[in-house]
Amino acid sequence: MLTYPITLKRDTNGTLLVTFPDVPEAITVGETEEDAREQALEALEAALAFYFAQKTPIPWPSRPKRGQATITLSTP
Repeated sequence: MLTYPITLKRDTNGTLLVTFPDVPEAITVGETEEDAREQALEALEAALAFYFAQKTPIPWPSRPKRGQATITLSTP
């Protein structure tokens, strides 16, 4: 399993903006924290699929800062 740190930031319209410091292509929003996390997993999977399609090395997750939220990607 790979666990990527995420940044959750309340946007001006009240939604939560989710970004991945290690995967800049993975950006999404959610109405609630639960929704944002679900959307984040989908965004991460899509970004990594793009890396695979382009034959680009997958960025390894950095170590999360204390208290930083994370998304875990299950690997087969």
